[in-house]
Amino acid sequence: MVVPELRPWRAAGPRVKRFANAVRPRLTLALGTAKPQVARLVSTVRPLLADLPRPRTPSTLQYTAGAATAGLVLAAGVVTLAGPWDATGQRTAERDRAVALEHAGGADHGTAGAAGEPRPAPSAPPVLTGLGPATGPADTDTGQAPAKGATPLADVLNPLLASPSLGDTHAAVVVDAATGRRLYGTGADKGLTPASTTKLATAVAALNALGPDHRFTTRTAFTAAGSRLVLVGGGDPTLTAHADAGGWASLRTLATRTAAALRQRGVHKVTLAYDTSLYTGPALHPIGVNDNLAQVVALTADEGRTDGSASGPVARVADPAKDAARKFAGFLKAAGITTTAPGPAKVTGHPETLATVVSPPLSALVERMLTNSDNDIAEALARQTALASGQPASFGGGAKAIAAQLKRLGLPLAGTSFHDGSGLDRTDRLTADLLTAILVKAGTPDHPGLRPLLTGLPIAHFTGTLSARYADGAAGLVHAKTGTLTGVNTLAGTVVDRSGRLLTFAFLASGTKDPMAAQTALDKTATALATCACG
Repeated sequence: MVVPELRPWRAAGPRVKRFANAVRPRLTLALGTAKPQVARLVSTVRPLLADLPRPRTPSTLQYTAGAATAGLVLAAGVVTLAGPWDATGQRTAERDRAVALEHAGGADHGTAGAAGEPRPAPSAPPVLTGLGPATGPADTDTGQAPAKGATPLADVLNPLLASPSLGDTHAAVVVDAATGRRLYGTGADKGLTPASTTKLATAVAALNALGPDHRFTTRTAFTAAGSRLVLVGGGDPTLTAHADAGGWASLRTLATRTAAALRQRGVHKVTLAYDTSLYTGPALHPIGVNDNLAQVVALTADEGRTDGSASGPVARVADPAKDAARKFAGFLKAAGITTTAPGPAKVTGHPETLATVVSPPLSALVERMLTNSDNDIAEALARQTALASGQPASFGGGAKAIAAQLKRLGLPLAGTSFHDGSGLDRTDRLTADLLTAILVKAGTPDHPGLRPLLTGLPIAHFTGTLSARYADGAAGLVHAKTGTLTGVNTLAGTVVDRSGRLLTFAFLASGTKDPMAAQTALDKTATALATCACG
């Protein structure tokens, strides 16, 4: 493969030069141990980068240059070489790095186990060096005093946030991620409808309650008397009916293993049932039947999608658990096991577990949820957080558990109210103060398990729900979770400014009339942060 000529970066303007400055400190570390072709690219790129000026403040770039690896590599012109994401939504470089180490040891309302298990895909530790501890109290809403000669941040943001496109109510906070100091704030503690930025709270709560390496197990339980086989849902939101689906747990694989175990016992016909008792309460979200979310049950395949898609809104099957069990029965039949028509049942007694399949680690599920704004994963993680927190695995229990986990982390909850994990519920209320605090907390070295929240953020113009945005703005520099409901537009994430600081920000707007105009206004505001060396 011909590597693009990179020397013209220096003639491409100050923004790209700053981008190259951010790339150099981590490029070799992040990619040199990834795929062989990427390693070869690094050997070609390294001498070209050597001529570039050194970054002025590398300490503030530790997280950015690492967690932004996918966007940075794309900006360097090598997206077609390795790609930052595979078809399942997982970061390929980070996954391959994790595997190498082992050998030594939704749509916005608009995918170290034992042998045979899916490969772990955590964010590679060397790629995600933590920030220094946040120090110093947050400033008041007037923001900290600007550096001598610097443009006050309020002078830049106030006119942009006053855009009529952002409706009649808005809130905004900008925080220096390395110090924890608030640089700008307006309506910081005002509870507004957050839409899908709610998923940031869901992600940090799940990671804190369960840990990034936690996996969800789907199993088959067999009782010899009556040859009764039960497919037991473990709440894996990424369970698929497809084979070899990029490491996600497969019903087809589970059926193959189960059939082999049955044949060893001389069993060729079973009474089949399925158990969804892990979750409680209504399965249907309060918004009702909606293309953005299937019924939330402990057993579902491919999110109950009816068109083979992996993300975005689409009609869902009426009964996800029954649909999954029917497909499982078909796989058993293909493997030589005859079954009755499956029906719902609860496992009782002490049946023998015949076979299991496990999900990828929670870190991978969180990244997929945030990148694609996946509502199905979000609601499943809320229920799993509830189970880990001693709450009922329901919409209400999940909401209580999320709030409890955020409180345990010392995050500001004043003005907040949770009712689901996805943000589809319009009665949810979050503050810009909380959203920025979540992002800062995820970058601190004393909470490395929260790091997938940062690596899962969509990258401006490159991945997920930001892939079609920032074509003429801060491409690759803004990493943010999007949120959209009728009359609501939100954006919260991280950005590197011209002085090399990593900033966390949250912008929430309610009462918007034109969703595209509001989205553009938010993107302009985030771009302003990237292009400003403000105080």
